[in-house]
Amino acid sequence: MGNDGCGHFELSLLRFWQLRLDGETVRVAARQQRLIAVLAIRGPSMRTYIAGLLWPECPEARALESLRVSIHLVTRQAAGLLVKNGPLVGLAPDVQVDLHSVRALVKDASSGFGQAARALLNLRDAELLPGWYEDWVIFEQSRLRDDRLRALTTLARSLISEGDREGAVEAAAAAVDLEPLYESAVQAMVSAELLLGNSAAALVAYQKYASTLWSEMGVPPSEKLAGLIGALNKPLKPEPCLSAVLGFQPLPDKVQDFFPVHAGRAAVLPGPLGKGDTGAEARFAVGLHPGTDDQGAPAGGGTAAGGSVVNHVAT
Repeated sequence: MGNDGCGHFELSLLRFWQLRLDGETVRVAARQQRLIAVLAIRGPSMRTYIAGLLWPECPEARALESLRVSIHLVTRQAAGLLVKNGPLVGLAPDVQVDLHSVRALVKDASSGFGQAARALLNLRDAELLPGWYEDWVIFEQSRLRDDRLRALTTLARSLISEGDREGAVEAAAAAVDLEPLYESAVQAMVSAELLLGNSAAALVAYQKYASTLWSEMGVPPSEKLAGLIGALNKPLKPEPCLSAVLGFQPLPDKVQDFFPVHAGRAAVLPGPLGKGDTGAEARFAVGLHPGTDDQGAPAGGGTAAGGSVVNHVAT
């Protein structure tokens, strides 16, 4: 039997579990929630299958008894929600389930994208039953996530071909949010950003992916993805180190350490400069005169001999 005119049921499995009858929330216990969720996700099923899925640690006879009690309670609390046909149990065919709508969008994505498929963008954060950790739930969570990931990536490519580059970036970004290491989605994002003329955004997306891929997997991006970036990813030729203190004259070669000073920088060549270090070798230094303070004025109110910029030896 079906709903028998008892009202219209709506079941939410994305973001949270909720059952509504004609807009009013129907409260059922956690055990009954899991029974309803199984039937919504897996469809009409044999009683023995449902019992083994929900009570895997129990003997079959005990699991079937637990299932019988749960079915009885759901029938009392939400009359018309279940359809019982001997060994088969399922939800009434007119029950509206949000998961089914998402699956329909994913299926539509494989045959061509229209406005309905773009609604996937509004569901990129819609996780299936978050906080549920049973093995069968985790499997379904992963399957739905992979389906949405592929659909969003395909959507991004389709939007690029249709000339909707902004929409393509949005779809690709949604896919990358789901899986940062999904290179097909990164390629779509980089391609769309380049078509928009956003070279910096394309380069940032590529470098972020390349860094994460290398740190987690120890491999570089594919040649195809690297080729999209091309000259944008070439290292820039380093500019010579300049010093405002010296009137922007080049500093000595091989300078490694820099220290901030007034209106510029002081620099020292590599090597030990610690006072009292008997092994210290003499090193050339450039900076403020030792007799000046950090503002370039004479220390103690005096006059800095020789000007504020000098060469001196530290030993």
